[in-house]
Amino acid sequence: MTKTIDQLVDEVIGREGDYSNHPADKGGPTRWGVTEQVARAFGYKGDMQVFPRESAVTIYKRRYWTDVRFDQVATVFPRVAAEMFDTGINMGQAIAGGFLQRALNLLNAGATLYPDMLVDGQIGAMSIAGLQSYKQRRGVAGEEVLLKTIDGFQVGRYADITEARPANEAFFYGWIANRIGIAA
Repeated sequence: MTKTIDQLVDEVIGREGDYSNHPADKGGPTRWGVTEQVARAFGYKGDMQVFPRESAVTIYKRRYWTDVRFDQVATVFPRVAAEMFDTGINMGQAIAGGFLQRALNLLNAGATLYPDMLVDGQIGAMSIAGLQSYKQRRGVAGEEVLLKTIDGFQVGRYADITEARPANEAFFYGWIANRIGIAA
């Protein structure tokens, strides 16, 4: 079943929960999964403990879906877009975009299916064209392989950042339990 952006946002808010200010979290005060820094960038000036859910929904739809063209990915592979949406929220949109680009480069049979693309994290015309060509060659089953590849990159990144900053061990189990394979 293909999920709408509203369903994806509701799921993220459900996973993220209400207000949090965990001492080991470099993101600082957070509500509905939106950090204070992001809320401020969108013009919110109040206390994060009362940051409105509606504002979080607006931010998620704009910053983590349409502005980064994950909505266009969804027209080709909706589950891949859902994974990128969640990854973009948790790791950064450019990281999520880079995971897709890197996966497409690795899955293109030595650039015989479509040209290799620059892995810059920015989803543009080349990324969408590569994704469309990948689907044309690999079919619907290709989405599963693409998701597994992206999930592998995600686990590797969580491990790297946790090994580099041991305080992240407080979050590692939850990241793997709640962030990997969400589009399955």
